[in-house]
Amino acid sequence: MSIEILSIRQIKAARALLDWSQMDLAKQSGVSYPTIARLETKDGPVGGRKDTADAIRATLESQGIQFLVEGDTANGVGVVLSNAESD
Repeated sequence: MSIEILSIRQIKAARALLDWSQMDLAKQSGVSYPTIARLETKDGPVGGRKDTADAIRATLESQGIQFLVEGDTANGVGVVLSNAESD
């Protein structure tokens, strides 16, 4: 069983697939815009509080984003949009 780590690059890629701004993600997830903006200034795994990363992940997954984790697929790490039912 792999440990799923949400990365900043995955968040940015997911936002791009959904055509969401940082403000859109903040509104949808309940995570403040300054927090989203601060997190995205770094690279690597999402830092900060676990509940922040959980809220971001849950919001993006509710819009059809699937997070790919190394070792789980032949595609490697990344994100895919599994349906077109996004807001």
